Amino acid sequence: MKKIFFCILILFSVSSYSQDELSKGKPAPNFKLENLDGGFTELSKVIGKGPVLLNFWATWCKPCMEEMTELNKIYEELKEKGFTLLAISTDNEKTIAKVKPLVKSKGFNFTVLLDKNSDVARKYYAQQIPYSVLIDADGKIVEVHMGYMKGDEKKLREKILALLK
Repeated sequence: MKKIFFCILILFSVSSYSQDELSKGKPAPNFKLENLDGGFTELSKVIGKGPVLLNFWATWCKPCMEEMTELNKIYEELKEKGFTLLAISTDNEKTIAKVKPLVKSKGFNFTVLLDKNSDVARKYYAQQIPYSVLIDADGKIVEVHMGYMKGDEKKLREKILALLK
């Protein structure tokens, strides 16, 4: 019984720690990932130009596809004003080959990054997808959101617009 209690206590501590690490106003952890062109994108090189949205997703995730279709519309509307969208695929070695064809077929124009080992997903505590982190131009976390329901994109768009002002 003591072992079970101790395990629950540890799990609670870890989940509390993760929430504290990604709380509003904290600096977003830096990372460098391969993009679909074979180059690399580093978060610190993107910060400072405007708000950045990190969107963790996978090819097999239906809500992710719905959300990304809406995010592409927001990106197209706001990219000239300084908004950056980094869609981070959490596909593993079994499904990673599907990423580039899917992105091309859907006409997504934002930057897609490959987190093949889920290192960045772990760094951002993205335990379920879709999972988004909105970062301001100073590199501070503004919002963390898990899941997707139709209409979420409207609230997100308003938050991005506020950061662009």
